[in-house]
Order: sequence, then structure tokens, then C-alpha cells
Amino acid sequence: MRVTRKELSDTQVELIIIADSELLVSIKEQALNKLSKDVKIPGFRGGRSPLNLVEKYLSPARLQTEFLDMAINQLYIDAASEQKLRPTTQPEISITKFVPFDALELTAKVEIIGAITLPDYKNISATKQAVKVLPKDVDDAIHQLQYRDAVKKPSGKAAKKGDEVIIDFNGNDAKSKEPISGTTGKDYPLWLGSGVFIPGFEEHMLGLKAGENKTFDITFPKDYGLKVLQNRKVSFTVTVKKVNEVTLPKLDDKFAAKVGPFKTISELKGDMRKQLQAERQNQAERKYENELVQKLAEVTKVAIPDALIDEQLASLENDERQNLIYRGTTWDEFLKGEGLTEEEYRKRERPNAELRVRASLALAEVAEKENVDVSRDELDKRLFQLKQQYIGSQMEAELDKPESRQNILNNLVTEKTVALLVGYNNK
Repeated sequence: MRVTRKELSDTQVELIIIADSELLVSIKEQALNKLSKDVKIPGFRGGRSPLNLVEKYLSPARLQTEFLDMAINQLYIDAASEQKLRPTTQPEISITKFVPFDALELTAKVEIIGAITLPDYKNISATKQAVKVLPKDVDDAIHQLQYRDAVKKPSGKAAKKGDEVIIDFNGNDAKSKEPISGTTGKDYPLWLGSGVFIPGFEEHMLGLKAGENKTFDITFPKDYGLKVLQNRKVSFTVTVKKVNEVTLPKLDDKFAAKVGPFKTISELKGDMRKQLQAERQNQAERKYENELVQKLAEVTKVAIPDALIDEQLASLENDERQNLIYRGTTWDEFLKGEGLTEEEYRKRERPNAELRVRASLALAEVAEKENVDVSRDELDKRLFQLKQQYIGSQMEAELDKPESRQNILNNLVTEKTVALLVGYNNK
């Protein structure tokens, strides 16, 4: 087989493939063997007939069709492997010459990932944030445990700090007065003083009695989790349905023993500090790793086909839509809150999609250079861990599918590659 490569662009190549006669003879035999199972020849069982007889009983058109399908597939795969292509689409193949079973020439045009030029990834650096757990953090967490075990009794008095109010609420845009999805609630228990709700909201509940209503404006924080509500002024109407007086359990050794395997309140606080430390340490580690990967992606040079970026962009948009559904907000409301059309949204998010694709390609290239491998035992161990989370569910069967195993394998390779980067950074 002879292959001539022509660069049509940074992300598209054309291969001119000329088959040699020995390969064509072999492919013809493969085609005859496959078709022989359907040919009935007197005196021979199906699939046992001599190939020269099979050819006589087959229509030339059927044999040529099968031969060409097998030849084109094998020639393209072998040529793409020889040229070390990273195809992102199915090739456009045309036959430029065909002498039945003697000569075959093809041209194949295909979109590919361009050559990847990595930076000196062993010296990429990022700063890991120091993690602190203050005494107040521990006290707040313990306070929440007390609330879960508190005694709550209806109160006929006005709500004060420390009470629980059961409320219905709905939010409208402060300017347009239009309802906003995700800003409504029914029978919502709000512990006044917990600080878990939107800043400023709890203060408006103070002094209200059961059955009373109140309308007030709140501006959401700039860093609020839902983009559509960030820095947005919302007019809330709240109905207080019940006010409960909350009596917290005494913070003593008896309480510690009730909420966990602790003999003293000191042990409970120590364990809580460890939990908070571990959680924050894990968050810091993930942020640190993400920063390393992002820096790697930013300085990795590679030409990426538009189709690959479009695919990633569609995935990001789908994730955003699912998140909005979870939060009770529609896609149209989100776009309106952002002041964007769908086209403008995709234009804004495209650089992020490209960076993610670039990061994935860069990590794959590092993994190849570093010979990152995942053993069968490592894969089986991860599969076992995942199955323990979904015992008896449909997901357990899904995990045994070949495509699921491949995805898990890819994730393990990525994890080990990121760990390598972290190791180099910590030297």
C-alpha cells in the first residue's frame, strides 16, 4: 500500500491510497469466505465450498460490492494509522481507479486534530490555597446539628432571631414585575439567624406573626450560584404560615453521644473540625488541579476542528439547561436575565468550550508521552466501587457495557495524568 498525504488545511487532510496486488488478493479471499455461507453449491455444505466455485456461483456485482466495502474500510484504517491521524469525522472517500480485484486507488478527505505541541508541562506551576478552619466554623456546624435535634413549638408571638418561620414566597422582577422561576417556595422552613438564605431576606421576617404578609426587594449577590439571578433586584412577597419557637438541646457530652460515637463535646468538635478540614482540603485540591490543567491547555498549541468545539459547546449548553431545570428556571428566562440571544450565548461560551477541548487533548498527549497506563486490577477496582453506589439499580448493568468501561478507563487515565502534573509541580 502506498499513501500520499496532502494537507488541505490545519485540520483537514487528503490521503491518496494505492493498494498493492497482494493485499487485494487477500481481501478478495476474505470477501469470498464471508459470502460462501450464503451460497448453495450441490455437493457442499454451506461455507465449505471451494472459493473458486463460490466465485462462479456469485453474481459479479455482489462480489465486487462486498470486496470494495472490505477493501475501502481496511485501506483507510491502515492509511490513517500509518499517518498517525486523529480523525474527528467519517472520511469522504472516492474511488479514483478500480480494476476488479487487480487495482484500486482511493482518495480520502477527513477532518483531523492537528499536531499537538506541548509546553514544558513538568514546570507548569499553580498555587495551592491554604485551608483554614476557624473556631466559628466549627461552632456554626455544631449549631446546625443542634437545630436538627431542636424542639419546635408554635408561637403566637412575632418572629424573633432564633425562631423558625414556615413561609410561602414568590419573587418577581423588581422592574418588569414578571415572575421569576426559581424564586418561589411553599411551606419553606427558615431558621432565623442561620444565614443560609439570601443575604437580607431573614431580617424582613423579624417581627412578623403567623398569617401576616410582607413584600420587599432584595438584590442577589454578584457571586450567586445561578447566573440569571446574580446582582438582580427581585421583589419578594412572603406569607408567614407559622412561627415556631426553637429550643436547642443543651450543648453537653450527652448531646455529643446522641449525634455520634463521641463521649464528650470536645470529641464532637474535634471530629467536626477534621470533617471541615477534609472538605475544604478536597475543594482546594480540585481547584489547584483545575488551575494546573487550565494553564497546560492555555499554552498547548493545537489546531482543533470546529466540529469538535461545536460538540463540546452543545454539551456545555445541555449541562446549563439541566442545571436550570433543577433550579426551576427556564432557558428563555436565563437568556433574558443574561441579556443574550442563543447565538450570543454560544459565541460567549465558545472560548470556554475550546479551552476544554484543548485541555482534554493536552492531557491525552501528556499521558501518551508519559506512558500512563491503567491495569486491569485498577479498572476492576473502580468498577466495583461504582457498583457499590448503585446496588440493584439499572446503573449497575450499565457499568458493564463496553462503552461504560471505556469511559471509566479514560477517566482513570486522566486522573493519573493530572496526578503526574501535580507531582511535577510539587517537586
